[in-house]
Amino acid sequence: MERKHMSAFALYQTLPADAPPPAKKPPVQQQQQEEDEEEEEECMNGDVEAGGEMIDGLLVDLARVNNSRLRASQLFKWLIDPIPAKAFFRDTWEKKPILVQRENPHYYKGLFSTAEFDRILREEDVQFGVNLDVTSYTNGKRETHNPPGRALPFTVWDFYKSGCSLRMLNPQAFSSTVWNVLSILQEQFGSMAGANVYLTPPGTQGFAPHYDDIEAFVVQLEGKKHWRVYNPRSEDEVLPVLSSPNFKQTDIGKPILEVVLEAGDLLYFPRGFIHQGDCLPDVHSLHITISSYQKNSWGDLLQKVVPAALEVAMEEDVEFRQGLPLDYLTYMGVQNSDNDDSRRTKFFSRIESLLKKLKDYAPVDAAVDQKARDFLHDCLPPVLTPEELATSVQGAPTRWEGGEVIDVGAQINTQTRVRLLRAGCARLCSDGDSVHICYTTDNSRVYHKEVPKSFEIQTEHTDAVEFLIHSYPQFVTVGSFPCESAEDRVQFTLGYGSVSFLITSVFCNLCRSFKPHPILYRY
Repeated sequence: MERKHMSAFALYQTLPADAPPPAKKPPVQQQQQEEDEEEEEECMNGDVEAGGEMIDGLLVDLARVNNSRLRASQLFKWLIDPIPAKAFFRDTWEKKPILVQRENPHYYKGLFSTAEFDRILREEDVQFGVNLDVTSYTNGKRETHNPPGRALPFTVWDFYKSGCSLRMLNPQAFSSTVWNVLSILQEQFGSMAGANVYLTPPGTQGFAPHYDDIEAFVVQLEGKKHWRVYNPRSEDEVLPVLSSPNFKQTDIGKPILEVVLEAGDLLYFPRGFIHQGDCLPDVHSLHITISSYQKNSWGDLLQKVVPAALEVAMEEDVEFRQGLPLDYLTYMGVQNSDNDDSRRTKFFSRIESLLKKLKDYAPVDAAVDQKARDFLHDCLPPVLTPEELATSVQGAPTRWEGGEVIDVGAQINTQTRVRLLRAGCARLCSDGDSVHICYTTDNSRVYHKEVPKSFEIQTEHTDAVEFLIHSYPQFVTVGSFPCESAEDRVQFTLGYGSVSFLITSVFCNLCRSFKPHPILYRY
């Protein structure tokens, strides 16, 4: 199927065919369009250009952006250019697919390649079923062909030559570029950013039609792939909690979008949209799917809020502790659901009354902190910029030289200026009995390989931690921390002095420090 070129904005405007546009736009809509156009211009002319430079150059430019939130925003703008980010999140995110056709095969160059795929197979410990899947979809049958053990090039490329697709499940564990991109984007989404890489031989298809439980950004890196995208089959499958099983072709209806992606193109679709992709007969396909927002819904938050609210309510409100009616089993339950019984009406009324009261006991902030702890555990560790490395404990010059250890110790005083390494690298959390700092800097590139990272702080230091977190991206002097004494402020920054060296190292690892004026301070 030959693709018919359509501009990104043209397709963006034609996909939602709910109603014809009004002849004249209302003032609010006109204002939104003007804001979108201003944002597009800013995206194209800002500090980091979106004009298709190689990813290595882009990441170098982003490293000069001295605010990790802005860095994430600019990288996302580059990913979806020329669609304005505000318009995307307002009109498209979680709602409908969108296609960007660039006619620029080099736009995503350097993000990942078949050469990098081959290097990883040769140099890294890639395991079938853990890091790599071998798949096929032929005559309506989807199969996985993973043998046990390490995925050696001899075996993997033999599968590929036989017509099997290859899916690398966690390229960020092996590719520093993918790691860097995802570690930046996770701050844009406020949710884990993951990726899979798919390499498909010419004339084949590796996966059956299905939908996923993530927001998917399909980035075409090499070759071409023919994609078909379908609406959710029912309201129950809109923004689903779990991914679907494999569907038959007869189960899914007609596609709402059919296109051939070429290198440099982007396809986004929300969770719940059924999709399938197959290779053209004359060329292979390599794409990376960047994903986010798995289990990050209001319902997922409420799963933490409601049980906690009920626990608090039962402790504090006698109504929740009063006994059920003696005879409630005789008129409630499925076997009695069709009975016209006034006692049932009274029972439901009591349930409704208790549910209304339950909201008053909901520990929403505590539940959000639980979600935040899960997110920080999911996160990739940050890829430090040269400046961050030079001014944090990870770049400390302490070393063995000339028969002795030199440059030991941290010369911090009240005039030293510090800040967090990244806006999202640490969070203050409390379980009611103690206060902890949860953080990401010691996470693994392999999902959940490490236990969640946190350390306890003294209650009297919570104000200082909040001050440090909320000051980002500004540097603040150690002397400005809301502690009782100057010595307290310095010891707080160093990790409380008497606390173990591990905690001291961890805390310095979260921060960057500068001497007053332009001289960089090194631990």
